Amino acid sequence: MTLPNRIAPETLREKRIPLIQTERLVLRAPRAEDAKTIATLANDRRIAENTLRIPHPYGIKDAQCFIISANTGSDETVFLITRRDTTVLGACGVANRAGEPAELGYWLAVAFWGNGYATEAARAVIDHAFDDLGCEALHAGARVTNPASRRVLEKCGFEWTGVELYRIRSLASSAPFDRFRLDRRQWALGRQRRGNAPRGS
Repeated sequence: MTLPNRIAPETLREKRIPLIQTERLVLRAPRAEDAKTIATLANDRRIAENTLRIPHPYGIKDAQCFIISANTGSDETVFLITRRDTTVLGACGVANRAGEPAELGYWLAVAFWGNGYATEAARAVIDHAFDDLGCEALHAGARVTNPASRRVLEKCGFEWTGVELYRIRSLASSAPFDRFRLDRRQWALGRQRRGNAPRGS
């Protein structure tokens, strides 16, 4: 059986992932028909070198494997980031780690950097993590050579906790990452300051 045939057009795991709407974005579960677009967008060394798990080069089979594995269990919730015109921009999600706070992760296609999309998507997923998933705290990281990602986390209320080495798949070596933490109290204060705008359904 080939990979495309194993991806149902609408599965139970897609139905359990909510549709989150923000001012400019729609966050939804990845679907089989997204594979080609995801492969095209993620096949950029600048993305791979700033994430832990994305390989480079990134092909259609990598995208298909990503879609097949996304949202298969309770340990990870993955959203595709799209504009309201359905243009796919990247992905964002929360992964549970045994004995530690959940981890926020995201990537955005290079063509869409610098427009505030990553911050908007991250805030929506953070709200989902605290409101709906019951998280008490979130961790996140940004490579020390990626100040833009650091700014995203800081704008979302995360506080810097130190630097740690992490292995980057595309480089087959380790690199230092700034580590951040956001707890429920900090998140609630931050959301109150920005007006607690409704996210839609």
